[in-house]
Amino acid sequence: MITTVKSGIARLINGCVSNGMTHVVCSPGSRNAALIIAIDNHPSLTSIVIHDERSAAFYAIGMSQQLKSPVGLVCTSGSAMLNYFPAVAEAFYQCVPIVVMSADRPQEWVNHGDGQTIMQVGAYGKHICFEAEVSEIVSESEYAEFDEKINTGFKEGNGAWKGPIHFNCPISEPMYGTVEVELDALETIASSEVSNALTVGVLSELKMIWESSKRKLILCGQMEKDAFLQSKLSSLAIDNSVIVVVENTSNLIDQKFIHCIDRTLAAFPEEEIEDFKPDLLITIGGAIISKRIKNLLRQSDIKSHWKIGFEFPEMNTFRKLSRSIECNPSDLFKSILDWNSPMHVSSFGLKWKKIDYLNKDLLPSFFQTANYSDLSVFELLLDYLPDNSLLHMGNSSVVRYCQLVDPVSTIQYYSNRGTSGIDGSTSTACGAAFIKNNKLNILISGDVSFFYDSNALWSNYLGGNLRIVVINNAGGGIFRIIDGPSKVDQLEEFFETKQNFSAEKICEAFNVDYQKASNLSELEQLMPEFMVETESDRPILLEIFTPNTDNDVELKRFFEHFKSNN
Repeated sequence: MITTVKSGIARLINGCVSNGMTHVVCSPGSRNAALIIAIDNHPSLTSIVIHDERSAAFYAIGMSQQLKSPVGLVCTSGSAMLNYFPAVAEAFYQCVPIVVMSADRPQEWVNHGDGQTIMQVGAYGKHICFEAEVSEIVSESEYAEFDEKINTGFKEGNGAWKGPIHFNCPISEPMYGTVEVELDALETIASSEVSNALTVGVLSELKMIWESSKRKLILCGQMEKDAFLQSKLSSLAIDNSVIVVVENTSNLIDQKFIHCIDRTLAAFPEEEIEDFKPDLLITIGGAIISKRIKNLLRQSDIKSHWKIGFEFPEMNTFRKLSRSIECNPSDLFKSILDWNSPMHVSSFGLKWKKIDYLNKDLLPSFFQTANYSDLSVFELLLDYLPDNSLLHMGNSSVVRYCQLVDPVSTIQYYSNRGTSGIDGSTSTACGAAFIKNNKLNILISGDVSFFYDSNALWSNYLGGNLRIVVINNAGGGIFRIIDGPSKVDQLEEFFETKQNFSAEKICEAFNVDYQKASNLSELEQLMPEFMVETESDRPILLEIFTPNTDNDVELKRFFEHFKSNN
């Protein structure tokens, strides 16, 4: 095949392919010419071009989530790779394998006034799983050492604990030369066996704690759908001393689970709050959205907290961590079920479920009298989600509103909860929609988040399977909801950043179909056609204008409705 004359670069790309990489997101440049030539000519790689590096990196996250494999990122030298940093941090904390391949000037020119030259090595600090510099030329005698470096990188970033890795590539001129070669695939080092932390001794100790605990809470954070894990948790939830608490980003859905945490916690009788606190806490998965559950657990007298999983074993979110067990959560829950432990005469799980069932019955009565607001818009939008679609939730208020309505079992839920920033939500959804082009991908975003990431639409890879909903409440509505900002004079200008802009002209610039609604009646008329895939080869964006000052009032009334009626 035709590839770059830079033998080290050609071998790097072939090594990436041997380690399971099939897709690469490239951004234009000159110094990265050798990388692009090697990638574009490789028969096993699909590459796309996204000009804005910040957007490109979030595209890669969305693609990797759907492919369940590493996705490459290629940029030119200088500040280009710094624009990847927000997504690199997100991938690190969300445990998504992306592979940054940054072109660089030869090291003798760093800090000597050459254009587009910065100190690239170490720029990502502690937010990557592995970093190495790659020689542009490699001789046959150096193959073994070179291949080991590439394979080690992928083992670090795509093993039991996944995350971003970085190959920095100093490239000298000339940069565009090509050669015809036959590159043998690298002999990929087999992934080492993941050590099983569940030894006989550990299981014996855990069994004693499990059987002596009368109030067990299993809290599930962000993760992919896992039918086997869900079945084990469902079986455990039969025990009345157990309650399984999930968020829609957990992608675990069962009527025996608590899905809407804040809605449930809002209705706890204050005089009985101690009855809802666990003595054994088991946590699995990634980030937890609910601040209410965090506060409840931090204030609880928890005797044991087991964190289960390979990622961030020392993470102590609730300041109660007693044991971090690096194993697959399904393995632990299978062992617990195999114990056939006697069920406690306990009402712990029943108390949680009773509140949850009552709240579900109370939900329709609230929305029958609800005023037009963000909350009523979300209730209608989520009711129209089509089966088997992918829902991408923007951060800040959007992902929180989505937690107030019960999830749908056929839908997959995504949100950038690694760092929980508003940047990149649209780009991540666009990357996912590019890969899952046979499914409808729906993004719900706030206005500030959308405007911040509007370059996501600067793309030739968007199709008719993407729907974007922008909730335009004229600023950062979250700052009227959370404590603090709403009480200071700087609210509108510095926190809320009140604005009167619209997405219409952005859609016109990027050839995206545009629709708008300003009340529930207009919105409901649009929903039947908006929420289905059409023959159009372009996305559709729906901008919903909601009142700026009423949303916090309606949300507080929502929680009070459940508190006062339980």
